Amino acid sequence: MTVEGLPMAVPAMDLPARVTIHEVGARDGLQNEKATVPTAVKAEFIRRLADAGLSTIEATSFVHPKWVPQLADAEQLFPLVSDLPVALPVLVPNQRGLDRALALGARRVAVFASATESFAKANLNRTVDEALAMFEPVVRRAKDERMRVRGYLSMCFGDPWEGPVPVHQVVRVSKALMDLGCDELSLGDTIGVATPGHVLDLLSELNEEGVPTSAIGVHFHDTYGQALANTLAALQHGVTTIDASAGGLGGCPFAKSATGNLATEDLVWMLQGLGIHTGVDLGRLTATSVWMADQLGRPSPSRTVRALTHKDSEAPAASEDSHKEQ
Repeated sequence: MTVEGLPMAVPAMDLPARVTIHEVGARDGLQNEKATVPTAVKAEFIRRLADAGLSTIEATSFVHPKWVPQLADAEQLFPLVSDLPVALPVLVPNQRGLDRALALGARRVAVFASATESFAKANLNRTVDEALAMFEPVVRRAKDERMRVRGYLSMCFGDPWEGPVPVHQVVRVSKALMDLGCDELSLGDTIGVATPGHVLDLLSELNEEGVPTSAIGVHFHDTYGQALANTLAALQHGVTTIDASAGGLGGCPFAKSATGNLATEDLVWMLQGLGIHTGVDLGRLTATSVWMADQLGRPSPSRTVRALTHKDSEAPAASEDSHKEQ
């Protein structure tokens, strides 16, 4: 349940007036589930997210079922939601994945690279540069088809095998992705070790090397409870695209120390309190995450969901408005 007038909006100086939330729960969240979520449930989840006001919802990933079996139904799922008046980006690992996405009429795709050699090997079975070479024809063809391309970059702040990741190393791969033709770059704190000063330093270095803030999104995990603090730092720098996952679903199947994504509800609560427009109805979003938690048979880890519903073990039924290659 919500409390009328809360959070109270108290705008802070020099923050964006509007933020786009790049919702990743239906893809990045559900790909981590041990049990396969039925296609109809995934479609309903995406439709409810759209009804809650989210304008960009990452729908699925066109990877080989061997690597991410939870998303093996991409061909069946996408037609069930393609009529929605929202952006529905999908992940593509290679040209075959792009072919599959194009055949279904997808207009936004994403490729996924790593800032570190260890994770590139674990996730793509390639070196960093080999992965970039694989993406080059994918991005070129997508741009020829007038698609919008996002470049995900994992391990931007720390790596479970290599430890701290030098900023210049992240900047090099970031620039390479942009040089391939990506329209947007998503900086991933895959294992949740970033802190605000580190975030600001990386963003500043990217700007100095010619990557504009307008092309940057951030993707934080809350492993050490730093996701909102890091988001605020990014906002202070001028970033206006924030990745988040409804109910805090997700992690990374190829980085075992990675825990859940920043919960969309927690993000929206903070942004509403700062007077930043998102277009998201928090009551409907919370009800959607409660519904999905019920489908998964466990409570949502989102603190805002729990606070608004006052339940940690079961889902209430009301809202305020009653990567592997193929």
